[in-house]
Amino acid sequence: MNYISDVLFWISTGMLVPVIILLIFFFLRALLLLGGFFGQYLVKRKSGAEIREQMNTLKLENIDTLGERLPKNKQAVIVSYMKKLVDNRQSKAQVNRILDQYAQFVEKDLSLPSTLLKMGPMLGLMGTLIPMGPALVGLSTGDIASMAYNMQVAFATTVVGLFSAAIGFVTKQTKNRWYTEDMSNLEFMADLVNEE
Repeated sequence: MNYISDVLFWISTGMLVPVIILLIFFFLRALLLLGGFFGQYLVKRKSGAEIREQMNTLKLENIDTLGERLPKNKQAVIVSYMKKLVDNRQSKAQVNRILDQYAQFVEKDLSLPSTLLKMGPMLGLMGTLIPMGPALVGLSTGDIASMAYNMQVAFATTVVGLFSAAIGFVTKQTKNRWYTEDMSNLEFMADLVNEE
């Protein structure tokens, strides 16, 4: 039984370095995601009001000129999908394909925040529990320095994991709301062109 316990201890201790490397990677990805999210927020804020205004006045009679009235911002992804939908409105199959492409884009864009949201706490918990074994051993042998170091690692990994998850949560919630509004606009346009 002691042999099995020792093997499990070696395995879990050996996982500490990969867990810390993954946590650092997720932390850096969370910072990059936050920067990209801020840029996306500025684009959305700038073009969102114009798009809402165009959607409120959109009718079958003026859908031909929608592409000219949309914001000229090339970074607004929804604008390019709206223009594609107007350009391909004669084909119902193409309209459905464009809607599917946008849904795939949304799923791909939300995959990183979802991964951070799920993996951050998992890795943080692993990074907390793995050094606790050596910390308890250090406490039992009176090695306070070893115990303090392992506790420091345990707390740091928890904080980094939760920070990554928090960024994933906030960005996913906000992007979900944006994409739901955009998908609603695209579906409205699809229904409108299908009336032709």
